[in-house]
Amino acid sequence: MNVQEKIRQQLVNDKIVLYMKGTPQFPQCGFSAKASQLLSSCGAKYASYDILLDSEIRQGLKEYSSWPTFPQLYIDGELVGGCDIMIEMFQKGELQKLVTRAMG
Repeated sequence: MNVQEKIRQQLVNDKIVLYMKGTPQFPQCGFSAKASQLLSSCGAKYASYDILLDSEIRQGLKEYSSWPTFPQLYIDGELVGGCDIMIEMFQKGELQKLVTRAMG
């Protein structure tokens, strides 16, 4: 399985996926910490992947999404965006709606 197939499989396996630096319990950057806090505030049940542990996934995601930075949030297999977009959506109540809909 190549890296693009692996990423697609991860996105199929879970409705909400956060690719981040570190883990929700031990984030390795402020943006990743904020992203996981926002998802927790929405009551999201999500999968997270530490891109610092897998350079192949880290590089593959940049190509997969055409989005160069992390964290990257995917809901229902679609890229939502990074931390700044998540903050903006949360402030407008949009992130909560997306999460609720995805968790069905």
